[in-house]
Amino acid sequence: MTDEHYGGPRPAPRRAARPRTAAEKAFLALGPAAEAFLTGSAASGNTRLAGDLVELAALQAAHGEQALTAALERAVTFRRWRAEDVRSILAAGSGTPHPAPAGDALVLELPPVPARSLAEYTLDKIGQVS
Repeated sequence: MTDEHYGGPRPAPRRAARPRTAAEKAFLALGPAAEAFLTGSAASGNTRLAGDLVELAALQAAHGEQALTAALERAVTFRRWRAEDVRSILAAGSGTPHPAPAGDALVLELPPVPARSLAEYTLDKIGQVS
């Protein structure tokens, strides 16, 4: 079977987060970054998710919603699923690099240089300067 026959590859299954507690509902109100963090954390097997949500709420109160959302996006990008990871990202501040995928090849016009033959590099020519 080829995917082209069916109009392309099958999309990966996606299940929306279903908040059960008030802390989860409040956290998901932050938007898509929070949902990606919550589902990624749960999928990674984080057994302390309830405690992490309490700590993330405290981080939101301390740093603000915008900073926390940016830190959650970075945590999702690097697959860091604990509240300690988000705290470290917030502590690092805005000076952290933002890696991006490689782009097109860099093509430069280089200046011409004089060329020598390989005979100029033989052992009997060592010490001679041309």
